[in-house]
Amino acid sequence: QVQLVESGGGSVQAGGSLRLSCEASGYTRSINCMGWFRQAPGKEREGVASIYAGALRTYHADSVMGRFAISQDNAKNTVYLQMDSLKPEDTAMYYCAATGVDFASSCRAPFFARPSSLNWGQGTQVTVSS
Repeated sequence: QVQLVESGGGSVQAGGSLRLSCEASGYTRSINCMGWFRQAPGKEREGVASIYAGALRTYHADSVMGRFAISQDNAKNTVYLQMDSLKPEDTAMYYCAATGVDFASSCRAPFFARPSSLNWGQGTQVTVSS
C-alpha cells in the first residue's frame, strides 16, 4: 500500500506562484507514475500533469502548459508541481495520485482515465484571487 501526502496549497493573487509537494511512503517500489489532478466546485476532475519513472517522461495538460511544471526527487519519494502565472481558473482542490505502469505511454491518458485504480492523497486547496 502507498500513502500520499500533499502540501503547499494556499491563497495567492493572480500572477503569483505556488509549489505543491506530494510525498509517497509505504510500498513505493510499486510506483513509477505519479501525477496531479484538480477539481473545482461544480466541475469535473481534471488531469493536470504526470511524471514517469524519475522524470524520463512528463506530461502537462494544455490548460497549464508553459505555466506549471511537474518534477520529482527520487531520493525523497516526492513529486512537485511548480505553478507559476496562476489564474483564478486554477482555483481548485489539487490531488496527488500514483500507480505502477508497464509503459511510459500509460503514464499519460490512461493514467488520467482510470482514477479508481490509483492511490490518492487527501488533497490541498489552491485559491487564486483576481
